[in-house]
Amino acid sequence: MWSQFVSYIPDWTTFMQAGLTLLIPIIICYSFRSLHSMIKEQNSTEKRALSTDSSGETSGSKLAGDYKSDVELIKQAIGNNCDVHFREFIMGGYEVGATLIFVAGMQAAEHINTQVLQILMMNAEKDSKDNKSLPSNSELSAYMKQKLLPVCEIKEVVDIRDLNQSILNGHIALFIEGMPNALVMSMPNEKTRSITEPTSEALIRGPRIGFTEVLSENTAILRRQGRTENLEMTMYEVGNYLKRNLVVAYMKDIVNLDLLEEVKQRISKMDMDYFAESGYVEQLIEDNILSPFQQGQNTERPDRVISALLEGRIAILLDGTPFALIVPVTFSMLLQSPEDYYERWIPGTLLRILRFFAAFMALMAPALYISFISFHPGLIPTELAISIIEARQGVPFPATIEGLILAISLEILREAGIRLPKPIGPAMGIVGGLIIGEASVQAGIVSPFLVIVVAFTAISSFSIPMFSAGITLRILRFVGMLFAGTLGMYGTVLFFLLICSHLTKLKSFGVPYVTPISPFRINDWKDLFLRAPLPLMKQRPDMMKTQQKKRRS
Repeated sequence: MWSQFVSYIPDWTTFMQAGLTLLIPIIICYSFRSLHSMIKEQNSTEKRALSTDSSGETSGSKLAGDYKSDVELIKQAIGNNCDVHFREFIMGGYEVGATLIFVAGMQAAEHINTQVLQILMMNAEKDSKDNKSLPSNSELSAYMKQKLLPVCEIKEVVDIRDLNQSILNGHIALFIEGMPNALVMSMPNEKTRSITEPTSEALIRGPRIGFTEVLSENTAILRRQGRTENLEMTMYEVGNYLKRNLVVAYMKDIVNLDLLEEVKQRISKMDMDYFAESGYVEQLIEDNILSPFQQGQNTERPDRVISALLEGRIAILLDGTPFALIVPVTFSMLLQSPEDYYERWIPGTLLRILRFFAAFMALMAPALYISFISFHPGLIPTELAISIIEARQGVPFPATIEGLILAISLEILREAGIRLPKPIGPAMGIVGGLIIGEASVQAGIVSPFLVIVVAFTAISSFSIPMFSAGITLRILRFVGMLFAGTLGMYGTVLFFLLICSHLTKLKSFGVPYVTPISPFRINDWKDLFLRAPLPLMKQRPDMMKTQQKKRRS
């Protein structure tokens, strides 16, 4: 009887798997928590050191008020910059000296000639017949702005540091003998590309317009897309060493004011020398820097931005990049396409369900294959199991090593196809994949079934509309394969539960990442897996807690 009782006790490996199933999440949780606290403490130390350094800095020196000495001060401040030109001339009729300072190539020469030099050297002579002398020092700058210079943006500058920075940023500085301050004029002549169709978010049906690298053009595109007085844009200057403009756009009568204040606070706390792309902003303002999932949606499409603003979200646009950020973001947004709303609700729903299925397969297919083949072949139908076993005859590696070899090879081919010139990249990816896959099977390194699984996984990842979301699933796919190769189906289920628990805990600017699944919001399910008919979508998402709940009366 005792021996029969002992026979019912599971093998020691089962206890080991159960123990690992319990211990691994605890170890990962505490490791991430300690790492997160260390990073927070380091950031706070750096900010305290930065504030201490900045408190000791002295403010920039002022202009002396003397024409010749001020020009010399600017020459010394600018230094040996060969592209900075000092154009000295005499104001016609008044016979007073003046100097124009500008950076070559950052302004149109015809604008400088017609709007500044021609007026001050020739047209001022006509004005001098009526006014025998220039106004006094205190009135001279106002006289130049109101009567002589036909420039849209013009301001007075006294601080040498601000004046130097304005000149190097592409503005024109004007010094006139007898005028105590300098006049800074804005005449940008930026060479930009034309507005084209977005390349990262291709659509069959929808607008063919995308953002550019010029912030003023992007804000103008948003104004044309959303013609309402409720669209507000707030500008910030970011970057400690190299300055760039950043715009926060929102609908003032819709957006949650607490969310807006939170976004503004995080942007004001950003600390970095230079913001080359909006990805810098995304990484500095996200809630959890250790999460593999993105917490801000990047897009080139103005129509997607306007739709997000009407839902109560906030858009962040940075000068120098065509990618705008949308916050907060949920996981379901990463699998949605604007085309879902441009088509009728039945095909839109079908395509969305296919994307969710493709995302699941891109993440879990290799792990499920490895766990079934290596640990649980009895769960496979008999005929299929026999076919797989026959195909694996002669393969020297276990299924985990097989999967890693093929998956890594596929990622290398994909990366090479992106980096190569466009005429060569796609052909190299297709030909390289076919040759390597066929050669690997013929050499007996991998089995044909695994080639099919990895190829299906790659195709599934291509169906995700957001490229960055696809990268996340590709990274986690390798983790899932290691879990499956170590613990079998236990590891696969454990891996999936860890992902689900992390997504449940993750937030983007206070909005739960997997809402409306958790927390459950029945109204928002109309735009989750299914895309309800437009007449039924009368309310804005409950998760956003907007000022106006209804889309229309």
